[in-house]
Amino acid sequence: MSNAMYNKMWHQTQDTLNSLLDKESQHMMESQSNQIFIFQMLATFYIKYVQIFRNLEDVYDQIVHPQKRILIRKILDGVMGRLLELKNEMVELELTEFHYFDDILQDLKLAPQQLDIPIPKYFLKEKLEVIKGREKILAQILADIGLDIPDKKYTTKSIPLEEAVKLIQIAERARQGRLRAMFMKQIFLQEYRAKQARMLGEKVIDMGAAALQIQKVWRGFSQCQKTKKQREEEMIFLGMDPPPLFNEVSATIIQAEKVSSLRNETQVKHEENYRKALVTIKNDLKLIEGPDIKENLQDQIRHWFIECRNLTGTFPEYPNVEEGGSAIIFSNKTPQQVTEDIIANQEEEEKNKKKKKNKKAKKPKKPKKEKEKKGAKEKNKEEDEGWKMSPSVFLPTMQEGNNVYKDLWKNKDESWNFPQNYDPELIKQEKRKELESEIRVQVDELMRQELKNLKLAVDREKEYPVKAGKKKGGKKKKKGKKGKKGKRGKKDKDLTADRTIESLYKELVEEGLLIQALKVNLSDYIGSATVHEKAPLVKSLLLAGPSGVGKKMLVHAICTETGANLFNLSAANIAGKYPGKNGLQMMLHVVVKVARELQPSVVWIGDTEKTFYKRVPSAERMMEPKRLKKQLPKILRLLKPDDRILIVGTTQRPFDAELQSFCKVYQKIILVPRPDYASRFVLWKQIIQRNGGIITNALNISCLAKITDGFTQGHIVEVVKGVLTDRRIRQQNYKPLMAAEFIAMLTSMSPVYQEEEESFKDWYAKTPMGKKRALALMGGNTEKEKDKGKKKEKKGKKEKKKK
Repeated sequence: MSNAMYNKMWHQTQDTLNSLLDKESQHMMESQSNQIFIFQMLATFYIKYVQIFRNLEDVYDQIVHPQKRILIRKILDGVMGRLLELKNEMVELELTEFHYFDDILQDLKLAPQQLDIPIPKYFLKEKLEVIKGREKILAQILADIGLDIPDKKYTTKSIPLEEAVKLIQIAERARQGRLRAMFMKQIFLQEYRAKQARMLGEKVIDMGAAALQIQKVWRGFSQCQKTKKQREEEMIFLGMDPPPLFNEVSATIIQAEKVSSLRNETQVKHEENYRKALVTIKNDLKLIEGPDIKENLQDQIRHWFIECRNLTGTFPEYPNVEEGGSAIIFSNKTPQQVTEDIIANQEEEEKNKKKKKNKKAKKPKKPKKEKEKKGAKEKNKEEDEGWKMSPSVFLPTMQEGNNVYKDLWKNKDESWNFPQNYDPELIKQEKRKELESEIRVQVDELMRQELKNLKLAVDREKEYPVKAGKKKGGKKKKKGKKGKKGKRGKKDKDLTADRTIESLYKELVEEGLLIQALKVNLSDYIGSATVHEKAPLVKSLLLAGPSGVGKKMLVHAICTETGANLFNLSAANIAGKYPGKNGLQMMLHVVVKVARELQPSVVWIGDTEKTFYKRVPSAERMMEPKRLKKQLPKILRLLKPDDRILIVGTTQRPFDAELQSFCKVYQKIILVPRPDYASRFVLWKQIIQRNGGIITNALNISCLAKITDGFTQGHIVEVVKGVLTDRRIRQQNYKPLMAAEFIAMLTSMSPVYQEEEESFKDWYAKTPMGKKRALALMGGNTEKEKDKGKKKEKKGKKEKKKK
């Protein structure tokens, strides 16, 4: 796609966003009572924002104009934040993390794939060099301490010379034996053919019958081949089989990738030119327009002095630097408008002083009963009003970006800027404002002195007492600030103030607390720094499910896709490390400090139920699995909204943990189920191909998917790796894969039984979200009625005591 195509795509997306913002502003104030209608409204907004996000992400990745990219990035962050807000609204409404949009997708004529949220490419692009440098440092530290993971499949080890000679001899003798066997087989076949020829030599051969036999065999073979080809074509036509070159990369895609890489290079060049232009254009403006701006400001302020003197009889008070100086007075106003405002303010101040003198008596306090009645009325009003959408933090950001787009870019003529480099006029507009504010500070200092001289010369007014009062007040405030800083210092004491982040990083790697994330991809979105500051904050996440469903893989995928550091604080991993209470405090301090400095970071707690054991098994008491139980809530409290740190726990036995403390630590709990038929079909196909297998008609994948009901992704991976050895991969050309080979290995494995799956569902029903959902399904009014009954009983008891 060309620059014009991406510009057109941006304009179309902005139009869609504009209409969606208008609809949202209409629905924001409306109250609704029908839950189905509310969910459909939220889901429709969510799906439309996903489409806008996908388009904007593509545009931001490929467009080369640096100033456009700044605006698109701002809107893109706003859209991501709004997506998270709408997701949070749907979770609170339906009390579940999973939602079904089938009907809405059908109405909007969208495919399920269009609901996937891609991970923004700029997550890794913008900090690619930092991530690569960090990976090199980590690999070097692991290599130095002997914990590096070899990339090669086979490792070389030295053996004695005698053993090497024996191995060579065995291999050579085996080779000679195979050759001898082939030679003997050829001799045997020659003798057998000669014997058959002698036996048939006496019979008279009918040439016509022989030719007919050959024709019959050939015609049968050729017809089988034609029928087979026709059947394949029919299956491709019906969409049951992929076309022949379906898995091959086309020349168009290769060309598109080349263009994309060239576009990225152009982006970098234009960004560098834009940064340089910001400096050079500002310097040019300072030299050319700076003196004129200074003179105009001085004339404007002098004119204000004279007008105020003529109207009020006295010179005005000049605003302080803290208040904004003269900028606060002349913000889009003429000197005449400013003087009128000053006169009006003076009159209002005099009126307020008179009112304060007249009002000596204080208002009588309202009795408690009236307050309680008012509170009850307000509650009843809220209940009658119904559901209203929560106020959004990101809608103003998107609206602001949309307005900038309308004013600057919607109808802008860019015929002169074919390469899509920076626009110098826009830079001049921005830098003029910056330059004016800088010059205004200097002018304010000069004009304050000039005003002082005017007052001394004309009015003979002295400001020394006022100045002294201001200085005293300033000192008091500074003292108060020092006291506050002292208190903060005590709370957030840095235990490793004398050490560098690099040394702490190395220590965590050597102790095995900071580990290398596996290269696993993920088709899901985390947040960027801007979104994290305002979006509904999720500090902790729990992934619960049977063994082998991919919980650990998800943790590694999060780190791979976002370039995050991975800290392992599992009970088994921290056993024996940093012993004692002080040691534990130091470990957590170092982990949080490094995680915050090198964010984004993921703190992983594997088998997290051990940290919250109801009863510690006798075999694990020496390991002290509950060391982190009291410390985890403290870590969560230390995390700020702008900290991109996520605590992820994984568990396959959540029912062994204390539910109350477990749910306090983990804000989001997600059950990872075993795969269904469709997932298993895709899993078998992809895992076999990834491990070197060739899928032919002889391999019935549908049969494998049906048979493996109850088995997890881990089971399927283990079976495929066990069957597809190097020898079996080489044999595929003449011996295609069969389903029976995989089924044989499955017999030795135990699946996830229905009872185990039900136990996970029963446990989830006891969590806060599970309880709310169960109550909502029952009707939702039972708890309110119980609370009302309890309140009435308490009131009755209090009245009896009073009597």
